[in-house]
Amino acid sequence: MEIVYVESSVISYITARPSRDVVVSARQALSIEWWEYKREQYEVYIPELVIEEITSGNPSAAQKGLDIVKTIISLELTLEAKELASLLLSEGAVPENSPEDALHIGLAAAQGFVGPILCSPDEL
Repeated sequence: MEIVYVESSVISYITARPSRDVVVSARQALSIEWWEYKREQYEVYIPELVIEEITSGNPSAAQKGLDIVKTIISLELTLEAKELASLLLSEGAVPENSPEDALHIGLAAAQGFVGPILCSPDEL
């Protein structure tokens, strides 16, 4: 079974109100379809960062997000992941204005994760 690391934008697409923007609306539809019908084909992991991100907004949306991810394995943000993220930023491998992306990459690398990082189901 292929492993997938799910980033917070997927959860946001699933829990958000339908968008009028055609591209966003398509990503919402793809995310919902993937989550409902195709997720079971993968071993899905979600970083602790995503839990923090989805619980920081509107309480109703936060609860929706938590309900969606409650059965997904959560990856803890470790010191090693933070150090890798810092190195990625300081070496310019990730732009300085994208510390969250560096943390996601650092966390995935620290866990020995080799599957795709899913930001939108159209990336699979």
